[in-house]
Amino acid sequence: VKAPKQWDVADPYLYELQLSLMLGEAILEQHYVKVGFRDIKMDPEKGFFLNGKNMKLNGVCDHHDLGALGSAFNKSAMRRKIRILKEMGVNAIRLTHNMAAEGVLELADEMGVMLISEAFDMWERPKTDYDYARFFKEWHGTDVESWIKRDRNHPSVIMWSIGNEIYDTHEGPHGQEITKDLMELVLKFDPRKNGVPTIGSNYMPWEGAQKCADILKIAGYNYAEKCYEEHHKAHPDWVIYGSETFSIVQSRGVYHFPLSQDIMSDDDEQCSALGNSNTSWGAKSYEICACVDRDTPYSMGQFLWSGFDYIGEPTPYHTKNSYFGLIDTAGFPKDVYYMWQSAWTDPVTAPMVHVFPYWDFNHGQQIDVRICSNLDEVELFLNGRSLGRQQLTHAAGSGHKLFADYSLPYEEGTLMAVAYDENGKEVCRQERKSFGDTARIVCKVCEEAKADPDELIFAEFSALDANGNPVENACDRIAVEVEGPAVLAGLDNGDSTDEDSYKGKNKRLFNGKLLAMLRPTGEAGNVKIKAAAKNADAAEAVISLVPAEADVEGRLIKASEERELHNGKKEEIPVRKIELSCNEERLITPEHPLITVDVKLLPESAEDKDVIFRITNEGGIETGLMKIEEYKDGKLKLSGVSDGKVRLRAMSKSGTERIRLISELELEVAGFGEGYLDPYKFISAGLFSSAIGETGSGNEKGISTSREGRTVVSFANVDFGKTGSDEVTIPLFVLDSDDVPLKVWDGIPGEEGAKLIVDAMYSQKRVWNVYLPQTFKCESLLAGVHTISFEFNMKVHFKGFEFGKRERAWIKNAAAAADKVYGDSFEISDTAVRGIGNNVTLYFRDFDFGDKEATKLCITGHTPLNNNTIHLKFVNAEGEYTEMFEFAGSEGSVSRTFDIKAVSGKWDINFVFLPGSNFDFENFEFL
Repeated sequence: VKAPKQWDVADPYLYELQLSLMLGEAILEQHYVKVGFRDIKMDPEKGFFLNGKNMKLNGVCDHHDLGALGSAFNKSAMRRKIRILKEMGVNAIRLTHNMAAEGVLELADEMGVMLISEAFDMWERPKTDYDYARFFKEWHGTDVESWIKRDRNHPSVIMWSIGNEIYDTHEGPHGQEITKDLMELVLKFDPRKNGVPTIGSNYMPWEGAQKCADILKIAGYNYAEKCYEEHHKAHPDWVIYGSETFSIVQSRGVYHFPLSQDIMSDDDEQCSALGNSNTSWGAKSYEICACVDRDTPYSMGQFLWSGFDYIGEPTPYHTKNSYFGLIDTAGFPKDVYYMWQSAWTDPVTAPMVHVFPYWDFNHGQQIDVRICSNLDEVELFLNGRSLGRQQLTHAAGSGHKLFADYSLPYEEGTLMAVAYDENGKEVCRQERKSFGDTARIVCKVCEEAKADPDELIFAEFSALDANGNPVENACDRIAVEVEGPAVLAGLDNGDSTDEDSYKGKNKRLFNGKLLAMLRPTGEAGNVKIKAAAKNADAAEAVISLVPAEADVEGRLIKASEERELHNGKKEEIPVRKIELSCNEERLITPEHPLITVDVKLLPESAEDKDVIFRITNEGGIETGLMKIEEYKDGKLKLSGVSDGKVRLRAMSKSGTERIRLISELELEVAGFGEGYLDPYKFISAGLFSSAIGETGSGNEKGISTSREGRTVVSFANVDFGKTGSDEVTIPLFVLDSDDVPLKVWDGIPGEEGAKLIVDAMYSQKRVWNVYLPQTFKCESLLAGVHTISFEFNMKVHFKGFEFGKRERAWIKNAAAAADKVYGDSFEISDTAVRGIGNNVTLYFRDFDFGDKEATKLCITGHTPLNNNTIHLKFVNAEGEYTEMFEFAGSEGSVSRTFDIKAVSGKWDINFVFLPGSNFDFENFEFL
């Protein structure tokens, strides 16, 4: 019997015994036996108790890379991950969505973390063509037996999850039969109930999943916290917890302003770490996710999706890995990590304060600054000036204020957050300082490690400027060299958009950080690691490798045997920042029609000098309120088009294939009048002017509609022009393959004059995370300015819309649709120009006949004269020519067709009426 070790979840008197059955010195079997662990209690009314102490399961879900069976597993890497989670305040992990490697459970036992061990992501109904559903009927019994027998004596396991988001439970009664079968199998092979059977379900709002939960009595809710109160009242015997919550996406060190604007996706394919990149199914905010569960006494706690970013599921983009994690793939915490730390750690033994974002923006740019702390009062200082104290609300029921929020214009200097105890005494502080370009690379690594080939050594690189300040948006390419008895195993910077190989020898810093993983060869000695960047001092560190405790014979590797790794680009100087400055008032008016913005790329030696400019709203959606006139020699000239507040957006690809950084400056246009939307260019759904029902952020700057009930989104001031349109194309991303009923209104439904113009079914076959367009014919022609509304009655992602522009060259054109009418006498009605007299010209612009030739012209009108002469003039950049027609008189309106010289290509069309004319002109059409 191995001596007991402290099991440090919450109390000092939980232990585990490791029992070994040995023959001589050979271990035949090992078992863990829980000692003192029978004091776990899951109470339907009061939540979770450990040794009589009421507490919460402060947990995370971690995906397949957290030691899934069949994947590469490294114990030292997993130990680092669990340590990082524990420092955040985590005391439990839900292992998703399959049986984990045994090493994960061993580490959880050792390090004091409770586990939900989970078996299946599907039962009999498949989620993909080749998943486990093919084998479930035949193999689930054998697999459950193997799973439970292997893991039932690990003291860390407190629950056995028999499935995640299982559609069988929702589909019908057979799901309840499978639930009962799996529960009985679990209890058969864990008769002492070392863990209890449960399930994690996103179908809890519906009856089928509720009936399955009633069998288990321990119900895990995936993104359905709104059901807690109702279900607790209806089923007071259920134990309730959040098996999967949060799902807010963020990229480490990326900030899309303002905080008040939901920005689900942006040009850089990153998500905002401010907390304003919310998925349609996830929590509404960081704070709500934390506080609602905190204030629900009967909830055992919650498991956040997810602890770490993982490869795959890169919502909302098509990059390489997810954005859900509180920690990136390299193990660097994101800002939200510290909010959960503030909610889950002890302010007495581990006081903390965290302020973000970093402090390097454009002078005068409005910046949202957030502070979190596990203490109750914080204060923000800018260059020594106090911007006020704010109270935080950590006590249950005290409110949802886990951040102190400030908005201030950027000025260079020092941002400092100070946290105070209940007596007003300063306990801790954190500073963010403005910084310059990278001057040197620094390395953080352990000084000593074991010379064990199964261990990994982690070296963290960052950048400092000439004054020793961290360059927190540094993106320098770092080349890493290793000398001595170790090899470079890989590099990671946590950037979901970075396509450089993990197995390369160089990689860019991502917002100032890079991780190198070294693998000892098995020999003792000194290892030197060097990290160099172009135009910066290199970092060097020495690690002493001491002999491993265990025999490593047979596991030795030679540094010379390290395979040649993909290097990528060896040296480059990327763009770190685009600095925008304006030394005049940032307002365009008719009296001040132009402003000039200075544009500077940093560092000045950056190789990619190309800058992409856009004029956008707060959500990053392009708008036509301002026009870019010229960009030359670092100066950008802008003019106004129509009134409103805009953001000048300057972007750089920084030597890559995609947008890498965004810089913004707020500007305004006034005095030019109201702007209009052009329906013949794609209009983003995010530009809607009003809504009925619930809307959320969507992928690609669109929106999501409500899962329950009706959603109507309206777009005012859509200008169809005189030609008009009767055809609309709508791209949707549908969450299932069912047809989607869709209505389009001219006007706002329920208001006077609103007219239904499309009542149809969207029927494209679903492709996950991809918008698919479908075109619909409108019941009436839209011309002039309208409000257009789109009505949905189920959850979809709506990207926007675009109307088909009718080509003037090949439609019947009303005479009154002329771009300009000039002359002595005429009268314009709704569609016709009547009483045309002396010297009248009707101007029609932009007729594109394409390659097709028009050889006839049909004119509809009336003249009381025997004949009225009409001159038709064709004009373009290459010249002009004129046709002449004699339109015979009649008693009423008639249509007459005339032969013309074959015409193709692009032209402006002028109808000219000479003195003596008397004509009512209704319409014309080329044939």
